[in-house]
Amino acid sequence: MTLKLGILTGDDIGLEVVPECVRAMRAAAGRCGLRISWVELPIGRHGHEEHGHTLPEVTLKGLRELDGWVLGPIGHAAYPRNDPTWVFPPLRKKFELFASIKPVRTQDGLPGLHRDVDIVFLREVTEGMQSSDTVVAGTGEFRPNDEITIASRIITRTGSRRLAREAFEIARTRPRRKLTVAHKEPVYRLACGMFAEEFRKLAPEYPDVTFEEAMIDTIAMKLVMAPQQYDVVATTNQFGDILTDIGAGLVGGLGLAPGICAGERQAMAQATHGSAPDIAGRGIANPYAMIMSGQMLLDWLGRKHAEPRATEAARLIADAMGRVVAERRHLTRDLGGDAGTRGMGDAVVAAIEG
Repeated sequence: MTLKLGILTGDDIGLEVVPECVRAMRAAAGRCGLRISWVELPIGRHGHEEHGHTLPEVTLKGLRELDGWVLGPIGHAAYPRNDPTWVFPPLRKKFELFASIKPVRTQDGLPGLHRDVDIVFLREVTEGMQSSDTVVAGTGEFRPNDEITIASRIITRTGSRRLAREAFEIARTRPRRKLTVAHKEPVYRLACGMFAEEFRKLAPEYPDVTFEEAMIDTIAMKLVMAPQQYDVVATTNQFGDILTDIGAGLVGGLGLAPGICAGERQAMAQATHGSAPDIAGRGIANPYAMIMSGQMLLDWLGRKHAEPRATEAARLIADAMGRVVAERRHLTRDLGGDAGTRGMGDAVVAAIEG
């Protein structure tokens, strides 16, 4: 098969780290004989400059034809307010990319608060409290007068069930085969209750996975004290937004935090970090998270399409990055080295091709 993948560079350092991710993916695909058809699509400032909108219709139309895409960070914090043509592109909701999958893992030779951390977080990202994720028009919060603000939290059985299925499937592929669902059912009996119920219903279908539940406040504390006890952690949108950043902090920061947003048939590689306008254009941005997000995209596509060449390409990138990090000769400044973005990317590509 030929995979159809998109390239959306985003803003600021996205113009620097996304090309390194794509170079690594191309190199790994070439080694494995994996055919990929690439298409570049405008988004963010570039989309606004060309088409008058940060999410142009030409991009939406193009994405519908793809198996997945690489999305660089979006500099929406600096976008003009109260202008509907400047929006944080709501790709998760429009394409039902319901599962944000973010692994955190300690790296030998790199700073971190703990050793031997290896956790995959799954966060539902089309429901919950985030207004941009829960609606296709209007907003999820409003202020009827200056003294009152009302915000909605959306939980559905369908949304909970499909995240639970993805979480169990991922847990089944890992050595420890353990899944923890984090919620606050004693307080949010209906909302968190519905979310937890769908995990409990599916658990009997996965007798090979150890299933447990944890209160969100308890797991936040235990992640800081003893994160090694967790393997796969699944939770709702707002809770997951917090837990994944805690996880990134445990292993060295957002520069080491890759991720994908996955749906039923498409997935999007999207690193956790932002667009870092303060260092944009200087060639010093750390490409680790973006490259490893591309690696995750290939791995997910390999699993979804039963395509062993995609799985092998993902393995090649992971092994190459592991060697580059362990050797410590081509790391960016934030990782203790003196290489630039391109230099670190060169080293990863060389290791893939080596």
